[in-house]
Amino acid sequence: MRLKQEDIFLNNNTNNLYVSEIPVDKQKLAAPIKSVVDKFQVLPEFLKVRGLVKQHLDSFNYFVNTGIKKVVSANDRIVSHIDPAIYLRFNDVRIGNPSMTTYEKINPHTCRLADMTYAAPIFADIEYMQESHGQRTRLEKKNVVIGRMPIMLRSCRCVLYGKDEAELARLGECPLDPGGYFIINGAEKMIPIREQLAKNRIIIDADNKGNVTATVTSISETIKSRTVIQMDKEKIYLLLNQFVKKIPIMVVMKAMGMESDQEVIQMVGADPCYSALLLPSIEECARIDIYTQEQALAYLDTKVQYSLKTQELGAFLILRDIFLANVPVRCNNFRPKCLYVAVMLRRMLEATLNKHAMDDKDYVGNKHLELSGQLISLLFEDLFKQTIKKVGENIDKALAAISRSRALDPSRLLCELDIISKGLQWTLSTGNLRINRFRMQSKGVTQILGRMSFIGTLGFMTKVSQQFDKSRKVSGPRALHPSQWGMLCPCDTPEGEGCGLTKNLALTTHVTTDEDEGPLISLCYCLGVEDMELLSGEELHTPNSFLVMLNGLILGKHRRPQHFANALRKLRRAGKIGEFVSVFVNEKQRCVYISSDGGRVCRPLVIVDKGISRIKEHHMKELLDGVCTFNDFLGDGLVEYLDVNEENNALIALYEGEVTPETTHIEIEPFTILGVNAGLIPYPHHNQSPRNTYQCAMGKQAMGNIAYNQLCRMDTLLNILVYPQRPLVTTRTIELVGYDKLGAGQNATVAVMSCSGYDIEDAIVMNKASLDRGFGRCIVMKKYSNIIQKSRTGASDSILRPQRTGPGSERMQILDDDGIAAPGEIIRPNDILLNKVSIHTRGIPISSEPLLDSACRPAKQLYKGPEGESCVLDRVALSSDQNGNLSIKFLIRHTRRPELGDKFSSRHGQKGVCGIIIQQEDLPFSERGICPDLIMNPHGFPSRMTVGKMIELLGGKAGVSCGRFHYGSAFGEPSGHSDKVETISETLIKHGFCYNGKDFIYSGITGFPLQAYIFMGPIYYQKLKHMVLDKMHARGNGPRVMLTRQPTEGRTRKGGLRLGEMERDCLIAYGASMLIYERMMLSSDPYDVQVCRKCGLIGYYSHKLKIGFCPSCKIGENVSSMKLPYACKLLIQELQSMNIVPRLKLVEP
Repeated sequence: MRLKQEDIFLNNNTNNLYVSEIPVDKQKLAAPIKSVVDKFQVLPEFLKVRGLVKQHLDSFNYFVNTGIKKVVSANDRIVSHIDPAIYLRFNDVRIGNPSMTTYEKINPHTCRLADMTYAAPIFADIEYMQESHGQRTRLEKKNVVIGRMPIMLRSCRCVLYGKDEAELARLGECPLDPGGYFIINGAEKMIPIREQLAKNRIIIDADNKGNVTATVTSISETIKSRTVIQMDKEKIYLLLNQFVKKIPIMVVMKAMGMESDQEVIQMVGADPCYSALLLPSIEECARIDIYTQEQALAYLDTKVQYSLKTQELGAFLILRDIFLANVPVRCNNFRPKCLYVAVMLRRMLEATLNKHAMDDKDYVGNKHLELSGQLISLLFEDLFKQTIKKVGENIDKALAAISRSRALDPSRLLCELDIISKGLQWTLSTGNLRINRFRMQSKGVTQILGRMSFIGTLGFMTKVSQQFDKSRKVSGPRALHPSQWGMLCPCDTPEGEGCGLTKNLALTTHVTTDEDEGPLISLCYCLGVEDMELLSGEELHTPNSFLVMLNGLILGKHRRPQHFANALRKLRRAGKIGEFVSVFVNEKQRCVYISSDGGRVCRPLVIVDKGISRIKEHHMKELLDGVCTFNDFLGDGLVEYLDVNEENNALIALYEGEVTPETTHIEIEPFTILGVNAGLIPYPHHNQSPRNTYQCAMGKQAMGNIAYNQLCRMDTLLNILVYPQRPLVTTRTIELVGYDKLGAGQNATVAVMSCSGYDIEDAIVMNKASLDRGFGRCIVMKKYSNIIQKSRTGASDSILRPQRTGPGSERMQILDDDGIAAPGEIIRPNDILLNKVSIHTRGIPISSEPLLDSACRPAKQLYKGPEGESCVLDRVALSSDQNGNLSIKFLIRHTRRPELGDKFSSRHGQKGVCGIIIQQEDLPFSERGICPDLIMNPHGFPSRMTVGKMIELLGGKAGVSCGRFHYGSAFGEPSGHSDKVETISETLIKHGFCYNGKDFIYSGITGFPLQAYIFMGPIYYQKLKHMVLDKMHARGNGPRVMLTRQPTEGRTRKGGLRLGEMERDCLIAYGASMLIYERMMLSSDPYDVQVCRKCGLIGYYSHKLKIGFCPSCKIGENVSSMKLPYACKLLIQELQSMNIVPRLKLVEP
C-alpha cells in the first residue's frame, strides 16, 4: 500500500527529525488492504443485453426496423414501359404482428403443435395511378399486404418480446428458451452463423503458383464483384470476370484517366524499389502502344466478354460499376478508384519485397460473420425485385390488351402475387438459397434446431460454420489461431472432417450489425482527416502521415494518427459514436482502420487508466443493487467493446493484480474465453486439451431437460432424464446460461478401483440398487403423425371403426370406437394406431349404394418399435393443418432404465459403456456404509491426464459434507471463482475424511477390508443418447433385395450383417474355405444355374423336357447344373447385354 503525501508530510528541513516525530495517519495504515474488485456481476448484466443468441436477434431486429425500409426505398417505383404515366410507388413498409390471417393473432406454441408457420404480414403504404377507359385517377392505399415474413422468436416483432416469466408460461413458452429461431410448418429452423472473408477489404495473398495477389470482394447495394490484381513474371495484371483475359494494370490506370506514368509512380510511392518493380508493367503498356485514355478504353473494349457485348456493356461501364464496386464514382470522376488501386499496388509491392507483409486469411480480423438478418435481407431484396418486375410486366400486359372489361388497378396486381411469402418460406424450409441477381445458389443455409438437450440448443445457436470444403486436408484454416482468443472457443469444435472448420463463439462475444457511415465520415473530416481529392500523389505517402480507411473505403490521410485514434476512442467511450465502432492504428501498413460495418466479432473489456481499473467497488454495488445496468457502464466509459483488430493496439491484463502502467484493459473474467459447452466443464484448465473437446461434443448428446414446457411439446424425438440434478461442482458459466435449472446428468458416487474384470477399456460397473432407485432412468418420446387428406381429384381418406372380433382384431385393441388409438394404452410393436383407408372415387359413378372394397385401400398406421418392449401412448393431438386437412399426432412414451451397453460420460471426456450391473450386496462399501453407484477403472486416468475429474471428485465430496456447491470455473483460482485443492482438503479433514479423498473400503463379497485405500466420491455423470436398444441388430433370415436377391441392408429394413472385402481377406488368409462358401453364397443368394459344358454359356431348365437346355447350342445333352451366387449370374447376363460374353469352363471333380 502506497502512502500519499498527505499521509506523511515532510518539508525540506525534516532531514534531522527522528522517525517518531514524523506525522503518520495510523488509522489509515491499520485499515485492511482493499481486495481486488470482483467484476463477475458484469457478466450476467452483459448477457441480458448482448452475447449468446442476442446477435441473431439484433441482426433480425435491424432488418425489420431499418433494412427492409432501405430495400424498399431503393426500389420504390414501378413504371409502365408502355405508358409512363401509369406507376405504383411504395411510400412506407413495415412488418405487423404475427397472425394467421391479417387479424387472427397466433403464438409460437400453437404454430409448433399445429404445423403452421409463425409469420407476420408485411404492410406497405402505396400510391398509384389507376386507369379506366382513358381516365386516370391517383389513389393511395394504406396497409396493403405484400407478403408474409417469418418472425424470429424473441425478436422485437415476436409476441414473446419483453414478456416476464408468468406471461411466457401463459403463452406456453419456457423462460429459459433463448429464441433466435423460426417456426416453419411446425419445425424449428435456425440460420447458423456463416464465416466468410471480409467484404470491401484488401487481402494480400499468394496464389497456387506463388504469385502475389491483391483481392477485394466488393459488395454494394446493386452489385457484387471480385477484383484481383496479380503479379505474374514481374508484370502486374488485373483479373476480372467481365474481361476475357488478364489486363495490364497500367492500361486500366490510363483508362481511368491517369495517363501520366509519373503520377502513378508518385501515388504508389516514390521509393526507387517500388518504381523498379513497376517498370516492367509500364514497359508492357508502352509495348502495346497505349498512351491515352481513349486508346486504353478502345483496347479494353476488345477484351470484354462476348456475352456482355450483347448487353451493350462496354469497358467504361465495367470500370465504373463493376471494377472495385465498393468505391463509388461520382460524375465520372475515377480519381478515388485510382487511389484505391495505387494503395493495392503499394501493398502488393511491399509483400513482394517482404513476405511478412502478406495478409493471413485465417486471421479473425479478416473474417466476416454473416448473420440471419443479413441473409434474410439479401433474400427479401431479391424477392422484392422479382415482385416489382412481375407487377410491371403484368401492367404492360394489361395495357397492351385490346379490350379490357375492368379498370387497371396496379394495387390489385401487387396483392395477387405471392412471390415474397413463398420464396421466404421455401428457403427457410429447405435451406436452399437462390439469389437470381447475383446468380448465387447455396445449400444448407438453414438447419433444424437440435433439441437433444438444453445446452445443445444453446451451443447450436453459437455455432459458426465455414464456407469451405470439409474434405480438403488442409491444416491452415483448421488450426487454432491466436486472434481467436476471447472471440471463439478454443475447445468446442467437432472431431473428424469438420475439425477446426466448425467453431463456436465464446461466452462474451458479440457480432456487430451495420451502422450508418454518414455521421462518422463527417466526424473524421472534423477531426483533421485531409480529403484525398485535395492531395497530389506525392503528398499521399509523406513520412509522418497515415491513410484513414472507413469500412475499406479511403477517406483521406492524417498527420497525427495516434492523436486521431485517441480522439475517436474518447468519443466512443462518451457515447457520442456507436459503441461497436472500431479504431485500429496499423503501424506496418501506415494506416488507420475505422470499422462500423456488421459481421465483426467483438467483446467487452474493462478500461484501465494509468494502471488503475475504472470499475470501482461502488460501481459494482450499484450494479448489484439494480441502480445501473451494463449499458450505463458503457455510457460512463468503464467498459468498451474491442474487435480483433483494435485488440492489437491494446495491452490486456488477465487479472487485476497483473496490471502495469502500460496496461490499457483488463479481462472481465478469464473463463469467458470459453464457449457455452466448454463452460460446463469444472477445472478444464487441469485437463488435457482434447478431453475438453470430447466433452463439448458429448455435452450436446447428454439427456436431460430441454425446456420447462417439454411435456407440452410434440417433438419428433425427445429424450428426458427422469431425475436430473444440479452438479455439485459447478462453474460460473453454468449459472449464467441456466444449466443449473435444466441439468443433464446426475451426481453419482464413483469408486476408482478395478472390480470384476468387466470394467476394462473404460467400461463401467453399475450398482443395481442405484438403478432401481432411478439412477440413469430416462423417457424416450417419439412422435408419429398422419394426415387425413381431402383432395378434389377424387381421392380422400377416411377413418373406420375398429374390428373387435375376427382376424387382425388383436392389433386393434388400443383403438377407440372412432378408429384412433386411445391415450394411456399400452402399445406393442405392429399395433395399429390409426385405422385409416384411402378411398379412390375417380371413375366410379356417384350413387347412394355403399362403395365396393376395390375402391377402398387400407392405409393403417402401425407402431414399429423395438421387439419385446411395451410402450405407452402418451398423448393424441388433433389439429387442422394449413390446407384444412385433419392432422393426427401420436406421442409414444417409453421408459428405459440403464442396461448393458448404454453409454455414460463424465464432464471430462471420459466416456464408457455399462459393462456389468452388480447387486449392491456384492459391491464394496466404506466405513460409513456408503456404497458406490459406479465403479470406474483407474487405468482411465494416467494416459488421459484428466486431473480436473479428480479435483471434481474432491470438490463434490467436500460439497456433500459441508452442504455448499463448490466452483471449478476455468482459470478461476486467482479471482476466487474456483475452489483450490488445499481449501477442499481442509474441508474434508474438518468433516472426518482423508485430505486426498480416499476411503477405507470393505469388500462386499468377503467382508474383509481391501488392502488399498480407494479414491471415492461424487462425480457428475451424463447419460448419452446412444442406447443399446436403438442399435442392437441381428437376423437369421429376412427380406431380400428384388434385383440381386441378396439380404437387404440396414437395421430399419431388417437387413443382414455384411461380410465385406476385408473380412473375406481374413478368412482367405486363415484358409477357412467352407466358411467363405457358406457366408458368401449359401447364407446370401444361392441359385441353381444350368451351364453348357460345350460353349460355357448359361442355359435354362426345361420343365417340359425335364432337362437343362442350352439356347446357344440348341441341345440339352452337355448341360450341367451348379450352384452360383445370384449376383454373379446377374453380372454375367448384364455383361452379355453389352456384347461381352463370359464363358464358364466346367471341369469334372
